[in-house]
Amino acid sequence: MNAHVSQGSWPVLVLNADFRPLSYYPLSLWSWQDAIKAVFLDRVNIVAHYDQAVRSPTLEMQLPSVVSLKSFVKPTTHPAFTRFNVFLRDRFACQYCGSPEDLTFDHIIPRSKGGQTTWENVVAACSPCNLRKGNLTPAQAKMFPRQSAFAPTVHQLHRNGRLFPPNYLHDSWLDYLYWDTELDP
Repeated sequence: MNAHVSQGSWPVLVLNADFRPLSYYPLSLWSWQDAIKAVFLDRVNIVAHYDQAVRSPTLEMQLPSVVSLKSFVKPTTHPAFTRFNVFLRDRFACQYCGSPEDLTFDHIIPRSKGGQTTWENVVAACSPCNLRKGNLTPAQAKMFPRQSAFAPTVHQLHRNGRLFPPNYLHDSWLDYLYWDTELDP
């Protein structure tokens, strides 16, 4: 469950039972309402709080900023073949010209020529390049992807996701994110 929440709405970082984020991109976030519900259902532990509290007639509770699941969720080993994951694999850049603008996806070998909609035949492409390549093979269009299309691992997608940090990171989250990034000297 990922909720796209703005800074003012008190998003909650969700960690697996091993204290690693469920996902990096999109970052595993819940709304504060979902996090409090999970606390009362005894599904999560509160790891860190905001300075903000919510009140009812009988209870006051600080809003959680980080929660960890009580039960470990085994991460998937094979990422889903989705438009978003194709863009993430290709680092949100057109594989023909490098532009990050107006992305769509392109079948390297067009479907009309027997190409399949698979990891190995689809790349991110900007609309102008996609239109220019049209229904042609790379050789016919003289347009070749910058990298070969491939089925990524979850680790590769997480690594690429770390290149695009979210717009908002609360200080209480930093101890749980990016453990494998290189430290400053």
